[in-house]
Order: sequence, then structure tokens, then C-alpha cells
Amino acid sequence: MEEPFVHKIINQGQFIENEMYLSKKGFIENNREPLKKSDLDKAISAFPIKHYSNPDNEALFSERVGEKKENFSILEMDEFSVFIGDIYQLGEAIIQVSQPGIVKREEVENGFRTGWYFRVIKEGTVRPETDLVLQERPYPQFSIAACSEIMYMNRDDLWAADDLFQCEALGHTWRKALRKRLRGY
Repeated sequence: MEEPFVHKIINQGQFIENEMYLSKKGFIENNREPLKKSDLDKAISAFPIKHYSNPDNEALFSERVGEKKENFSILEMDEFSVFIGDIYQLGEAIIQVSQPGIVKREEVENGFRTGWYFRVIKEGTVRPETDLVLQERPYPQFSIAACSEIMYMNRDDLWAADDLFQCEALGHTWRKALRKRLRGY
């Protein structure tokens, strides 16, 4: 497998061609509103570019990138090869996978094509067409697809829900939802 690669960086619907500063808040600039912990867990959204691919129409492929409102369109990664807590270096920045992306029923039924979120551990400049270098994988049992399966498909498996809840790298929103499930709400 090739090294994971950030193919496109998108900020507010615009493709970024040069380097850009990535803060703990993501690419948000001059936002004085206080952010919640759950916002920091979702500083950057990522979506596998291969989910857009259409072998019969290359033009459709490039037009669709960014359609999921992701910040990073990524090559060589998907929901089965990315794990909660994975820490990557991208340029000067250090980012960590925090939780699966926004889920729609069709995405679960079609193989968990949800993408995922990163929190920013160390701020710095990033640029498109850059390798993501894996630094650490503390929770190899919790792929993005496995997390979605626990949350949406195997709702009665409280053992798995509790194991995932105990994962300290999991985003605040997901931990809160799992805590409710474990308490019977």
C-alpha cells in the first residue's frame, strides 16, 4: 500500500493550492466564539477520494471531490484502514483521528462510507499533495468502520459499546452517545 496522501485541501468550498495554517480550530480564522471540546474533536473532516471514483468518467471524479464538505480528500485511506487515536504528521502539524464522520443510513448500508474527523494536536502549516506519516496507533481494534458498526448496526452489544466508550481518544460527542446507551437511555 502506498503512503496515505492528502490529495486536496478544501476550506469553505475553495480548493487550497498553497500551504495554509492549521490551528486547533481547523481552518477557522478570526472566530472569537468559544469552542466546545466536541468542536475541537472535529477540527478537520476527511473523506476518501476513492469513494468518489467513477472509472468511466474521470471528469465526474474531479468535480465531485469536496462534495461531502470535507477539508481533506485523501488517497490510500478508508474507513477500514483508519483507527480512532491514530496520530499523523502532516507538514508541520500533528493530527489525531477522533471519530467517524457524519453518518446517513445509505452510508452505513453501503459499507460505512462516512469519512472521519481529526483533532489538531500541534498547529502548523499544511499543504495539499502531502503524505500523512503515521506516528502512533494506540487503538488498532477501533477502525472507523468498526466504530460505526458498534454505533449503528450492533446497538444491543453493550460489551462492545463499553469497550469503545473506554477509548480515551474517541471524540466527546460519540462518548456521550455511548454513555447514554450504556445507562439505558
